[in-house]
Amino acid sequence: MALAGLYRRTLPSPPAIEFASPEGKQLFTEALAGGTMEGFFKLISYYQTQSEPAYCGLATLAMVLNALAIDPGRTWKGPWRWFDDSMLDCCEPLEKIKDQGITFGKVACLAVCNGADVETFRTNQSSLDDFRQRVISCTSSEDCHLIVSYHRGVFKQTGSGHFSPIGGYHAGKDMVLILDVARFKYPPHWVPLSLLWEAMNTVDEATGHRRGFMVISKLHQAASVLYTVSCRHKDWNFVAKYLTEDVPLLFTSGYLKDVDDVLCLVFKSAPPNLRELIKWVAEVRRQDDGSTMLGEEEKRRLALKEEVLKQIRETELFRHVTRYLAFESSLCNNVASLGYEDRLADIAANVCCQGAELLTGKIGSSNGLCCKGTNVKLIKTDSKEPVTMVSGTVISNGTEQRVDMLIPSSQVEPSCLCDFDQNNCCGMHPSMGDGLTVLLFALPQDTWLGLKEEKLQAQMKGLTLVASLPTLLREEVLHLQRQLYFLKADLNVSSSSA
Repeated sequence: MALAGLYRRTLPSPPAIEFASPEGKQLFTEALAGGTMEGFFKLISYYQTQSEPAYCGLATLAMVLNALAIDPGRTWKGPWRWFDDSMLDCCEPLEKIKDQGITFGKVACLAVCNGADVETFRTNQSSLDDFRQRVISCTSSEDCHLIVSYHRGVFKQTGSGHFSPIGGYHAGKDMVLILDVARFKYPPHWVPLSLLWEAMNTVDEATGHRRGFMVISKLHQAASVLYTVSCRHKDWNFVAKYLTEDVPLLFTSGYLKDVDDVLCLVFKSAPPNLRELIKWVAEVRRQDDGSTMLGEEEKRRLALKEEVLKQIRETELFRHVTRYLAFESSLCNNVASLGYEDRLADIAANVCCQGAELLTGKIGSSNGLCCKGTNVKLIKTDSKEPVTMVSGTVISNGTEQRVDMLIPSSQVEPSCLCDFDQNNCCGMHPSMGDGLTVLLFALPQDTWLGLKEEKLQAQMKGLTLVASLPTLLREEVLHLQRQLYFLKADLNVSSSSA
């Protein structure tokens, strides 16, 4: 009787040598003695199989992040914080990745927004010798790991673009160990390093760029705590193009006399959902025991978010942005078209849906999800000020789950923000003004070179100078800039799958 589906594939050998074969074991023993299997044991401790045919990039990254002992800052299941490929959605909706795979740049973006330091190298930006030295460096240490993006066809394997981590290196044979995350298809295997370079030196037809490799390590400074770049709305590529390519050209087309003119041009000419490109992140948790007590780690992360919010609001750029928004509101212009709601009721509904998607593993899709009974409450903590908590009930496929979302706040003096707030909470919780300020900080300095008035150009450069920001806010902005950098070359859909 014929059976449906496929049970594994035979590993083409040569060129590959199966890890568990006698020859593969011998290569492992010799490489271990040579000191180039140091990263193997951390990786193998967290080796996982991709949960979807197109999740090779996500599974590879989850494996590496866990091996580096990076705390995800959010729960996986029950009380446990742990990286799983279903949690890596901050740069692309999971439903889209499941259907189309993921690009090289977006894997790098995901690594950054989950607390890793990333160095990327496409083959046209590197060399075979440089790749070999990077492999030797990473396989001789537990502090970094190397992810490769390559085409399977070079190894006579079925499939096309694929991601996997490198588990070790044999110097004598010049071979690398690929810990293939598509374990349902091929086992871990050794391949010649020069042939892997050839497999990486291929063009991803979805982006038109060469594949390559990236070195992932753990950040020693604070990772982003409040904001992240999001590609989860369908028009994100138009927004990214507008900010990086169109805005500098707009400045050359007319005379602008002051900062208000600059902000008016940037915001009024923008495509819809400008503000959706950079999102603030709430602390989301399951309400398993009905307790509202905050753990020490939750308190620490919330305090960091609130400090970032405070530092944003102390900048001169923030004052310019909020004054512009207040002026537009006074003219009854629709500032909401920028894609952000400031009312606490809207914030509550929004984060409840985010929490629902996050905790049910259905990021980017509201199908089968329903939030009910959303409410806002203040809970007392050790600090002087109470914490704002949004609670709601998530219904997924008939199952109810209570969730809590902790919302950062920052006490500020009364300002023009109050003019267009209807709940008297604006100026406390993340608002449109905060998000647009951070977005402007994240733009490259050469954005302002097109301004014809030299004094105005100098003023905009000064207002957006990242080096002058307080440490925590500076790291937050640099984090966003790194994400935008990795995304800039990947504005098309992906083609990497098992």
